[in-house]
Amino acid sequence: MTTKEERRKKIKQRVRGKIEGTTERPRLTVFRSNKQIYAQIIDDSKGITLAAVSSLKLEKTETKKVIAAKVGEQIAKNAMEAGIQTVVFDRNGYLYHGRIKELADAARNGGLKF
Repeated sequence: MTTKEERRKKIKQRVRGKIEGTTERPRLTVFRSNKQIYAQIIDDSKGITLAAVSSLKLEKTETKKVIAAKVGEQIAKNAMEAGIQTVVFDRNGYLYHGRIKELADAARNGGLKF
């Protein structure tokens, strides 16, 4: 029997074998902890982070889904300021559901294409 963490690591390795962020189309990756959510736009060919946003500085009076949506809007805004319009979405082994889906939808509404 595998734990949730082992399952996520297996999925993450499988997905990362297929997805790679380039200079033209960087990778938008998401990390979700129990309390926070983080998003980064990464150029894997150069090994640099182009934009990053987290929920650490946001108000905690709202639900986690609303906070994830705000992080998605902010990462889209930061990406547009950096001149990035299209990305590859890396859900990092998490199911495309709940907070991950809210963040992705908000990033799409903010103007990112993936």
